Amino acid sequence: MTQAPSSSATSEARPYHHGDLSRALVEAARRILETEGPAALSLRAVAREAGVSPAAPYHHFKDKGELLDAVAHEGWAALDTALGEARAKAADSKERMTSLGVAYVCFARDNPALYRVMYDCSRDKDALPEQMKEEGAYCQVRNTIDERSGGTATPLDLELATIAAWCAGHGLAEMITFKQFDPLKEALGGEEAFLRAVFEHLGMFAKLDQA
Repeated sequence: MTQAPSSSATSEARPYHHGDLSRALVEAARRILETEGPAALSLRAVAREAGVSPAAPYHHFKDKGELLDAVAHEGWAALDTALGEARAKAADSKERMTSLGVAYVCFARDNPALYRVMYDCSRDKDALPEQMKEEGAYCQVRNTIDERSGGTATPLDLELATIAAWCAGHGLAEMITFKQFDPLKEALGGEEAFLRAVFEHLGMFAKLDQA
C-alpha cells in the first residue's frame, strides 16, 4: 500500500515562483481554510504549506489579519469572475438575473471557508470591499437590474433593489444545504434547477417588470 505524502512533502511539491511569494502564501492559506478550517490558519502554517521559512510571510503580511484580508480580496475577485461568466452566457436580462443568483450560491457552496472569510473581513469595515464596487460583483448585479428596468429605475430604487437581490442570494447560500429542501431539489431535477426556480419566483423584481 502506497503511503500518503506527508504535509511537508506536499509543501515541497508546491514550490513558489520567485517574486510571487505573496500569491503563493494566499493560495496556501486558501488550501488550509478549505481543508482544515479557519482554526488551523496561522502564518506559520501558511509558511509550512507554501514550503518557505516561518519568517517569510512576515515580509508580506504583518499578521494573520492582513493575510486574511488578502485571501478575502482574492475571493471577491473569484466571485466577480464567476458572476461574469454566468452573466455572459445568459440570453437576456431576465435570465442574466437568475444566472447571477445561481452562480453566487454555487460559489458559496463550493468555497465555504473562503466565502466566510470574505464576509468576516468585510463586516467591520467602513466601506464595502473595492471588489464589490466599480466593475466588481456587486456592480454586475446592479447593472443587470438597471438593464431589467430599461434604465428607468431611480438611483435609490436601483441601490435598494441591488441590496435586496444580494441579500436574497446570500440568504439562499446560507440555507442551500438544509435537508428540508431535498424533496424540492429532487422534484425539480437537482440543486441547480431548484436554485433557478427559487430565483425565478422572487417577487422583488415585480416593480421593475411593470416599468
